[in-house]
Amino acid sequence: MIVFDSSTLILLAKAELLDAFIDDYKKVVIIPQEVNEECCSKKDSFDALLIRKRIEEKRIKTARIHNTELCERFIKDFSIDMGEAEALVLFLEKKALLLAVDDKNAIKACKILKIPFASALTILVRLVVKGVIESDAARKKINVLAKYGRYKDTMIKEAREGLNL
Repeated sequence: MIVFDSSTLILLAKAELLDAFIDDYKKVVIIPQEVNEECCSKKDSFDALLIRKRIEEKRIKTARIHNTELCERFIKDFSIDMGEAEALVLFLEKKALLLAVDDKNAIKACKILKIPFASALTILVRLVVKGVIESDAARKKINVLAKYGRYKDTMIKEAREGLNL
């Protein structure tokens, strides 16, 4: 099971990587209720429509968290928003394998809490290495992630070099 935060889910949708990831992952993809609301609030954007459709198809599951006190503590302790906090709590409650997150402070929280995580950029790299995404397509996708994601130039450069793009 993988839990997604809104930042990574939106980035994968914008880069048209979401379906490739879901098809390849073959395990449960789940988001907390707050992430659902954050991702689907723009009714006419491509990423919101795609995410909403995958939720309707049950390819992405949604769940409510139970430990709201822990959620509030994460918001305070790590200076993160409700969506990131709910994703962290849902990860712990569901005993998930991985948390997909691109928020800087949420990544710091993952490191402190020893929660395994992946960003949209690392998911793209994984899909290319596994042969799910071709190199030519990866070039375009990495450009989308560079445009919309909050990645340092060095991270994009390292990903391109690692994939020989």
